[in-house]
Amino acid sequence: MDRNPGATTPSSHFPGADRAHAPMPDFVTQRVTRFYQERYEATWGGKLIFHGRTPEATDVVLQSNDYLSIANHPDMARAITAACQPGHDVPLMSAALLLPGSPMHVMEDVLARFLGYDEGVLAQSGYLANVGLLESVVESDTPVYIDILAHKSLWDGVRNVGAPCFHFAHNDTDALRELIALHGVGVVVVDSVYSSNGSLCDLQQCALAAEEGGCLLIVDESHSLGTHGVHGEGLVASLGLQNKVHFVTASLSKAYACRAGFIACPKSMNLYIRSTSSPAIFSSTLLPTDVAAIEAAHQLVISGDARRTRLWSITRYLRDALSALGYPVGIGSEQIISFEIGTEPAVMRLRDVLENDGIFGSIFCPPATGRTRSLIRFGIHAGLTDAQIEQFLRVCKSRRDEFAPETWSGSRFLPTPHGSLHGNAA
Repeated sequence: MDRNPGATTPSSHFPGADRAHAPMPDFVTQRVTRFYQERYEATWGGKLIFHGRTPEATDVVLQSNDYLSIANHPDMARAITAACQPGHDVPLMSAALLLPGSPMHVMEDVLARFLGYDEGVLAQSGYLANVGLLESVVESDTPVYIDILAHKSLWDGVRNVGAPCFHFAHNDTDALRELIALHGVGVVVVDSVYSSNGSLCDLQQCALAAEEGGCLLIVDESHSLGTHGVHGEGLVASLGLQNKVHFVTASLSKAYACRAGFIACPKSMNLYIRSTSSPAIFSSTLLPTDVAAIEAAHQLVISGDARRTRLWSITRYLRDALSALGYPVGIGSEQIISFEIGTEPAVMRLRDVLENDGIFGSIFCPPATGRTRSLIRFGIHAGLTDAQIEQFLRVCKSRRDEFAPETWSGSRFLPTPHGSLHGNAA
């Protein structure tokens, strides 16, 4: 019987589709059972913690990291479409190290110069950029000093190497100095803007502490690249700290609205990282569509002064208004606003009320937060309308007494001692 090779084949017709799967070993079955019994059923009440109802067109959705609101910009669509046309060669599906002179490497140079560094390395994600960099610069006996709120990818990079890891209280550079004095020269790891609450790192003091201790300094700029600085070059470059910060990393899935990560580094480090980082060695190159999107996003970031001005105007307005209503948002200052509630059941209840009122944020819970520090995070972006902003505030005002924010775990924490630097962004 002839078959049309182009016809769709039901999954049930594939060989083995109806066969039983291999039985799981007991240690896997027990772990999965514990998850469903202890977390999904007992803690979450048999509901998904990360997804409540589906947003409708009239709802205010604050779940994206697209801070400049460029993901749907026509220039992005045109660039990606053009990269799919005949005549655009698809590179060999191999590690970037084996493909010298590719458009990916050209884009690396462009981004590196933008951040004020000699060289750069594009990775498949910000997570892999951080894990791979730490693997390349940290030995198993190198002490690593890390802010307690640093991104999970930075913690995982340290753990993968097996290096001794010493955390310090959030933004406490005095504690950092004490740790360096006690354990010796090593690597200091911080975020410029922290993803859980929008707090700002005191980069100048942090860089000074690292320099005094003879340490290497890595700064993750995932939530400041594109949004901070005169042209979106980030905080390290805008503060002129390239001579004190050895490496800048970033996820380009935030303000750049692309799928990639980046490492900005000193001269001669590009080849070294590619040759010693497992993610660089064992991952294939980015696709032409990825590189084209990054190039288009870069131009939008450079020319995005009006978007940055709008973003910071909204951020200041919302933070001031929420603080006046008694919401504990003072620990942060940037475009990420968090309601730190406490337990997972409590944060789910608040999520349901907000979503019923048309406000959608993102739940962060263990392992992204501490066990009793679950929160709802709102990503503020330049595309928000005045009406949407007022809708968000109306809900927060009308529900203020019901929410009782003074009882939230976030109310225990004081504001950071230094002010926001986002005034430099416009």
